[in-house]
Amino acid sequence: MKILITGANGMLAKEVKEKFAEGNELTLTDVTELDITNEKAVYDFVDELKPDYIINCAAFTAVDKAEECYELADKINGDGPTNLAKAAKLVGSKLVHISTDYVFGGDLELSKDYKEGDAKAPVTVYGKTKLHGEEGIQQNMEEYYIFRTAWLYGIGGNNFVKTMTKLGTDKDELNVVADQHGSPTYAKDLTEIIYQAIEKKIPYGIYHATNEGYTTWYDFTKEILEQQGIECKVNPVTTEQYIEMMKITQAKRPFNSQLSKNKLFEQGIEVPEWKDGLRRYLEEVCQ
Repeated sequence: MKILITGANGMLAKEVKEKFAEGNELTLTDVTELDITNEKAVYDFVDELKPDYIINCAAFTAVDKAEECYELADKINGDGPTNLAKAAKLVGSKLVHISTDYVFGGDLELSKDYKEGDAKAPVTVYGKTKLHGEEGIQQNMEEYYIFRTAWLYGIGGNNFVKTMTKLGTDKDELNVVADQHGSPTYAKDLTEIIYQAIEKKIPYGIYHATNEGYTTWYDFTKEILEQQGIECKVNPVTTEQYIEMMKITQAKRPFNSQLSKNKLFEQGIEVPEWKDGLRRYLEEVCQ
């Protein structure tokens, strides 16, 4: 297959490149090679390449910064995927796009998890712009996969696991938010889900794609340290307490980021449990 991968310098794109390298013809672009916010540039590039698949890993992911940069975030997260969808439709390409739990309100009671068709109610600029991207794709083509993920970490760059590992090594105790619930997701496992979906040719549409199982940032931190044998006291705090202690201003975080994977399971897609994903990530970074 001929595959175009956007956002080539990002954590997820690097995993996608590695997974799809064998037997496929890959073209990777960053913003200097293809500005996905430029509709004509996208059309010209896609029209010349005519890829079988476009895997869009380009995104504005700085949740707090997005609050101050609505226009830029919306161009990248909203207009960009829309432009890719229009171009893909014209040349007969399939589109794979990565979205987020932030398209929901995040206030669902904790005994429940979000299904793909549940009402969208984003409360942050990031969530609103990502929903714009989803809608732009849906309105302009039919042959697409939108994978909503959450709490993503992986090889390369900073991430929560790396940060907590360093803090846990340097400090005697940590205060970590314990009232936000979701699924830590290893980028390699998200990539594997994408790969399985394409290989199995599952029905097009929106799917939730995180590691299996739910936890909190507090319990995630405890597991990160425990798996590495790092001794550090971890104290559970509320989001409100954390903001007050750190004296920060931040975009609202969802208290419930639990995404149901039942739709993936129905298609025979294998999804590893989050603790297993963490174990394999730590093994890889320690090699």
